[in-house]
Order: sequence, then structure tokens, then C-alpha cells
Amino acid sequence: MSSDVSRTAKLWYKQPASKWEEALPVGNGRIGGMVFGNVETEHIQLNEDSVWYGGPRDRNNKDAYSNLNEIRRLIFEERIDEASELAMMALSGTPESQRHYQPLGDLYIDFDNKGDYQDYKRELNLDNGTVRITYSIDDTKYTREIFVSAIEQVMVIRLEADKSSKISFKSYLRREKYIEKIETINNDSIILSAHCGGEKGMMLSAMVSAVSDGGRIYTLGENLVVENADSVTLILSAKTEYRSIDIIEACVDDIKKAESISYNTLLRRHIKDYQNMYNRMDISIEGDGANIKELDSLPTDERLQRVKDGLDDFGLIGLYFQFGRYLMISCSRPGTLPSNLQGVWNKDMNPAWDSKYTININTEMNYWPVEVCNLAECHIPLFDHIEKMRKPGRETARIMYGCSGFVAHHNTDIWGDTAPQDMYSGCSYWPMGAAWLCLHLWEHYSFSKDIQFLRRSYGTMKEAAEFFIDFLIEDKKGNLVTCPSSSPENGYISKKGEKSWLCSGPSMDSQIIYMLFKQCIETSKILDMDYEFRKTLEGMRNRLPKIKIGRYGQIQEWSEDYEEIDPGHRHISHLFALYPGDIINVRYTKKLAEAAKKTIERRLTHGGGHTGWSRAWIINMWARLEEGEEAYTNVMELLKTSTLPNLFDNHPPFQIDGNFGGTAGIAEMLIQSHGGEINLLPALPGKWHNGYIRGVRARGGFTLDIQWHNNRITDVHLKSDCGEICRIRIKNDIRIYSKDNMIKPYTINDGCIEFMTKKGEEYLLTATS
Repeated sequence: MSSDVSRTAKLWYKQPASKWEEALPVGNGRIGGMVFGNVETEHIQLNEDSVWYGGPRDRNNKDAYSNLNEIRRLIFEERIDEASELAMMALSGTPESQRHYQPLGDLYIDFDNKGDYQDYKRELNLDNGTVRITYSIDDTKYTREIFVSAIEQVMVIRLEADKSSKISFKSYLRREKYIEKIETINNDSIILSAHCGGEKGMMLSAMVSAVSDGGRIYTLGENLVVENADSVTLILSAKTEYRSIDIIEACVDDIKKAESISYNTLLRRHIKDYQNMYNRMDISIEGDGANIKELDSLPTDERLQRVKDGLDDFGLIGLYFQFGRYLMISCSRPGTLPSNLQGVWNKDMNPAWDSKYTININTEMNYWPVEVCNLAECHIPLFDHIEKMRKPGRETARIMYGCSGFVAHHNTDIWGDTAPQDMYSGCSYWPMGAAWLCLHLWEHYSFSKDIQFLRRSYGTMKEAAEFFIDFLIEDKKGNLVTCPSSSPENGYISKKGEKSWLCSGPSMDSQIIYMLFKQCIETSKILDMDYEFRKTLEGMRNRLPKIKIGRYGQIQEWSEDYEEIDPGHRHISHLFALYPGDIINVRYTKKLAEAAKKTIERRLTHGGGHTGWSRAWIINMWARLEEGEEAYTNVMELLKTSTLPNLFDNHPPFQIDGNFGGTAGIAEMLIQSHGGEINLLPALPGKWHNGYIRGVRARGGFTLDIQWHNNRITDVHLKSDCGEICRIRIKNDIRIYSKDNMIKPYTINDGCIEFMTKKGEEYLLTATS
């Protein structure tokens, strides 16, 4: 199947950005920029992934272990207020907060060509990963192109005019008041140096250099000045001491290398590298309503407003999906740090929630789309960070809990800090962060079937499980439970009528531990090793609390059927078993699936889904329940209530997790591959009459192109990377053709067709009815 190549995926606008939330993001995983596109003064707000305040610290509370049993005793005796007071003193990190992410600075370009402008257009082209701005003043047309090269590791800003000698400007760098010095180099470059703050804070540098066709380049004070050039290429590099010893020399080296290459070659190399990832997938959704070309002719902010006014725009949904993939490519590349709460785009010196890694859902959600959306290598920064957390996590486990293995709580930072963050009973003392992150290791294996990756990752998964072998404690019902913990980040009304958060055995904990133990057990079998450890986990897994149905027919959130403090809470932690877990299944655990529906409905009835990432989670949950209309309703709500003019997700403020969760949710509506089967169009809404999704990935090492018409599949192109048995749940009668155009036999088992594939072979599934 082929995509409609005449259509280009673009975000575009008729005016410059008036605020940060309207600016357009560019990035290469390490360097990020927000392009405003103002005519008189271009403003590009800058980030670099390792610009974090301060340095690493030991924050483990040395009084934790000696008070652990007392905290547990108070919880089991339901003296929660006393337990919480003691926990805040004995279990909180010392100091209570981890480090925070900071901006790199700002680049400004003041142009001499001022005056009334016409024909303004600002666009982000998702097909080639560049921002382009065009406008005319008098009889001259001006063009800017901005991208960040992952090959050359620099930001490139191209300034052109269609008449000679028309490019004149001064350019300068700013970082609020947090600047050590600004220097000039060789009369064609300026470099900013700053200190990230704190006693152990790193130094950073940002350097910008100009190469022109014609005209004059010189420096004056802290300004880089260009006069009467035909065209100019500005090249920006950035470094911190996190990766480089001599950061100024490293900046100079990157710029020299980039300057030795022509602009056209820089652009061509960037596009080739970017498209190598982006072009793996395409999507098109069509239905009743406005003509697609008519909608494509509207600016993105106007299209978004139409949706906010209650109108459908299926093309905007496809654009939003691909924008999520663009953001992933732009903020999480091999060799970079993982995507934080804002990806690699943060404007504030003291950002909301420190713009770090919140690992009680937000960081995990950032990586939900990478495997299914054919961007598996974007997962690598997260895997690298998990490895970084192991050493501090061992210290936290040993010092604070007297346990082996490694543990993390609900936040971590650039240095892999694992001690509790904040002093809030609703989340700070939740010990599941490392366990949840390790589930991503198995997820990568399940899509790739890369046995060598699994072999390398097993030790990490095992070490996360070892913590719970020591940490789990028997409750009065004979179950093995976590204690202390919480159900992030909701609270309950205790039997004494008190508002409480700290507890033992919240449902989410048992679900995560069940999944972790299961995956360690499966890995032990696949690798044929660790028999005794496997038997230990199997025995403990059987003693974990089972999922319960509460008084409202909902999945029970705590070990007791408490009333929630906030029944419309943004976190829906107790449905982890539905998504991203696979314990609850619409076919094999029907009662629990029905209870999951009631749980979501109860949350929504009481105002749930009011943050972007929460709404995105709900989309994925409805998709898993194969409720296409509900999933679509929540896609529309995500766009209506939690999407900014530049399509960034709005918590508020901006958090990137909603973008990634939304992209994952749209994919989940069109293909699912948990439970040992591939389910095609499991949650297709009635309005999505026709369409295709190309290059989507499924567990088992399969890549698929899926096309449908009148809400029914017409054909599926499938490639097998690993030669696994393929089980597909599909509503149509089909024929399967192998590469040589021969009809391939298959069997039907429990509503799925099954056939054996060969490694590297391709198959065509064609509907016969």
C-alpha cells in the first residue's frame, strides 16, 4: 500500500508566535529549540538535555530503616496519621528535593529589514523535520529555515532573501541573569558561558557562528553583526561538563565541522537522517465531513479551534499522531538523555515539577508509543537511564529498607537519584518506580524478540525483583504486600473517617509486581537459567493480592474498599492491569474488564481526564476495552481541552507525556498485540470509515500495513522479522498470500487465524468478504 505523497504533514500558521505555547519545536535529542518566527526579532528559546541544576548527592534518609517496622505497625493498626507523620520525617529524602532541569538560554536575531510585512507563513514540516518562515517586506521575499542536526550535533538557521544584500542583523545570546560571561571568537562567533548553579553545578556553553554569502560579519560587544549579506547560515552548538571536559573547545569543534559543509549538504544530511526514522510510518484517516484538502488549507490553530467548537477533523488526528512521532525523534535519540516532563523544551529556570523524570506514570507514558510506532531506538535513552539508576537504587534499598536489589520512588533526575522526592504521602513513599521502568525492557524484547538484548537486560529486571523478595510483608490476610506505599496520587477515607494516603498493598503495586515477576520468570525460562530464583518468584507471585471488584462495581484501588478522597482523580493507578499492563483482558477476564469500564466511567463522571496525560491514558484504556466510540470521544476531548496552539499537550502547564500518550492511544485503537495475538482495528470508531496505517509494529517482531474501507479491513501487508507464529484476530474472512503469490494455509483457533512465518518473509492478507 502506498501513502498519498501529495499531502505533506505540516503545522502552519499565518502569524508569528505571540507566546511560548505557540512557538514551534525543533530538536535532535540533545539540543532543543522553540522557534517564534517574529519578523523584526527572531527568538529561539534553547535547551540542552544535560543542563541540570547542581550535582549528584546522597539523599538517602539514614533513619529510614530503623523506623520502618514502626511505620508498618502503625499502618497495619490503621493509625495512618501517626504513620504518615513518622514517614515524613524518617522516609523523606534528605534534603527532600532532587535536582531540576533548566533552560540553556535564548538566541535573538534583530533584523534591520523592518516595516509592514505581507504573505507571512510559519510552518513545521513533519516530513523533513524543519521549521520554515516566509514573508515579504516591500518587494523582497525573506525565508528562514531552522533545524537541529543529529549528524553534526548543531542547530542550523538559514536566512535568505530573493534580492541581494538584503540580510542585515545583530544576534545575541541571553540566559536571564544566569550568565558568567559572553565572549567573541574570530570576529564571527559569540559564546555564552554559565554555571548551572549549586555547589557542584556544571558549566555550560552555547556558541553561535555566522557564515555569509556576501556582506560583512563582525562582532561588537556581545553582538554578532551581519551587514548586507545575500544569505547567512547561523550555526549554534551547546555543551555542558556532563559530557565534555573543555566545553568551549567542544563547541568550537562542532561549529568548525559544520562550517566546513555547505548549507545544502547540512540540510540534505539532516533530512536523510531524520526521514530514516520518520518515514517508517504513515497514517490516513477519512470519514464524513469537510473535504480533506479544504482542511489542509487551513492554518493549524484554526483547525484546532474548529475541533474545540465541536467539529470533526480526521486529518488533524493523523497530524497529531505524526507530531507525536516527530517529538519523539526530536527529544530521545541514542546517546542522549531520556525525554523528561517537557521532552527537551523547557523555558523556566524553576519549571513545574522540576521538569525532571516523574516515574509514577509520566516518564513511562513518554515511551508508550516508541515500539508500536516503529521508533524502537528512541527507547535506548530510557534503558541507559535505568542502568544509571541501579547503583544509587542499591544504596537506597540497602540504607533505607535493609533490602537487596534496587529501588526507586516516584521521581528521578539526571544522576539517577532514587531516594524519595517531596514530602507527600500520596506519592513520595511509593517504592515502585524502578519496577515499572524495568517493564519497558521486556516490552522492547516482546516487539523485537532480540534475545541478546534480553540477556543483557535480565540482570536489571532480576535486581528490581530482588528488592521485593526482601521488601514484601505478609498482611493479616496472608497476602504479600508493599508497606508503606500509596496509590499514586489519590487518597482514601479510612475506617476512622480520616483522609489518608499512606497504606499497605495498593492495587497498582501488586499489579506491577505481578508483571515484573512474570517477566522475570519468562526470561529465566527463555534463557534457561536461574531455576531456583524462578521458583521463588512463582511462589511469591501466587501470594500477591488478587484484583478485586469494589462496591460500585469498580476495580478496587486499595486493599480495602475505601471511598476515594477524589473520585475524579487524574491518576487511575488501579487500572495499570488494563493498560499498560495486560492482566485485564476483554476476552479472558470479562468481569474485570466490565469493572474497568465502570472505573473509568466513575472517574469521568467526577471530572477525571482534566489533565492532558490523564486523558491520553483514558484513550488507551478505552482502546484496550475495544470501545472505539469512547476512545474517539476522548481523542476529541484531548484536542479540545488539553492541546495548545502548537499542538503541545497541556497539563496545564505544558507536559509532553500527553502528546506521547495520545499518539500511543491512536495506535492502540488501530492495532493491539498483547495477550499473544495481533488484533486489527480493535477500537475503530464508526466515523473513521476509510484509512490506512503503514509501518506499525506488533509484538512478535511483525511490521504491518493495514488498510480499511467502510470500517472493514480490505488488506494487510505483514512482514515477519523473526519467523514467529502469527496469530491475528480479524473480523473478515481472508486469504493469505506468501511472497511467491501462493495461498498460504492457516488454522483458526479461539477466533484467531494462525500461521507459521519465515524470518524476513512478507505476507499479504486480503479480505474475501
